[in-house]
Amino acid sequence: MSYFTCDTSVIISRGLDDLRKTKGLLLSSVVLLELMASATDNSRRKVYEGVFLDFGRDNRLIVPNEADWLFASKILYWLSHHRRRVDGGRLRQLAPGISQRMALDALIATSAWQRKAALITDNWDHFKAIQYFCGVKLIKASEFFR
Repeated sequence: MSYFTCDTSVIISRGLDDLRKTKGLLLSSVVLLELMASATDNSRRKVYEGVFLDFGRDNRLIVPNEADWLFASKILYWLSHHRRRVDGGRLRQLAPGISQRMALDALIATSAWQRKAALITDNWDHFKAIQYFCGVKLIKASEFFR
């Protein structure tokens, strides 16, 4: 069976309700963390918490393990050194919040790759840079939801 997961932007733009019943869907605990943290009210947070528990019970929750954390940290290191080479030895400062988002994206990608799940994303540029180092299969959300 083929497995896939979605990044946070896909779930925000397309909704979780329709996706929940899709065969082969795995959800990242990192994505659910982001959704719960940004929930507009407590009832929405509880919905995401229920999804977290349901997917955990069904073994469809992707939880980064030690190897994923280590690999994600290596990817972030490689990305920063690549930026330094491109910028002629200087490491320009990223916009506020970008490094944290990249860290979470690297965790999402490495843990999806370990579970052999394709990653559906609207955030193509971030994940394409990460894919160079980990080989996770990426699918543009616009193509997946045609």
